[in-house]
Amino acid sequence: MSSMDPKALRSRVENISTIPTIPSVLKQLSTIIENPKISLNEISHFVSQDPALTTKILQMVNSALYGFPGRISSVNHAVMLLGLNVVKGLLLSVSVFEIMHKAMIGLREHSIGVAIASKVLARKKGLKEPEEVFVAGLLHDVGKVILTLSWPEEYDRTVRDAEASGIAIFDAERRHFSETHAAVAGWLAEKWHFPAKLCECIANHHRPQTSSLAPLETSIVHMADVLVKARGLGYSGDRLVPDVNPKAWETLGLSEEDLREILKELEDSVEQTEEEYKA
Repeated sequence: MSSMDPKALRSRVENISTIPTIPSVLKQLSTIIENPKISLNEISHFVSQDPALTTKILQMVNSALYGFPGRISSVNHAVMLLGLNVVKGLLLSVSVFEIMHKAMIGLREHSIGVAIASKVLARKKGLKEPEEVFVAGLLHDVGKVILTLSWPEEYDRTVRDAEASGIAIFDAERRHFSETHAAVAGWLAEKWHFPAKLCECIANHHRPQTSSLAPLETSIVHMADVLVKARGLGYSGDRLVPDVNPKAWETLGLSEEDLREILKELEDSVEQTEEEYKA
């Protein structure tokens, strides 16, 4: 496949329920949360009907990864405590983790690392809702999963092209698909009615200088992505460690001591969650 028409690509991605390789639980969940009037009770009821999904969401929110060890005993409790947007993001994350591992070995570990680093950075910068930035970190590379499931052979060629050419995966994606995984993830975030700021974090994590609604949050996810790649946690389609965007660095205003503290907390948290999320 030569470079795809962006409109055709977006249309295929947004019709996620028609992609035959998408697991049924993700199709059902996508349909549920596409409703902009969905309530917390409806989300809770949907999850409660699926014992496996219930177990996964409670495992995540009670793990060291999220930071509520042993305190949340039901889906209702999770929904009330964390809010609709965070729970939607966590549900999508646990639904794609298994296929993420199959789609690209190491991508799940990378995504968890970016989520943890995003939350640490968000707290460091005093954000009132670090959980939403955590969700953006979890979902920032979900576009790679969708591209892999929709065009498996072409995306495999894309990854091999990036490795062979020594270029970043998003540059290889532009060669093969006209758009990047970040754009794909941003389209899905909009389709799933996430807040505009959260959509922007996800869609612009490789180009934080373009963020107008959430420059700080987008810079956080960008920096988290760079730090996780620099530490070699997981794999996300290439082995390159990108430069920190100058605008993001200026926006964050971090010191060397801040970076040391963030990396220490990141590594401690990743160690605690490795066993919990092994396939």
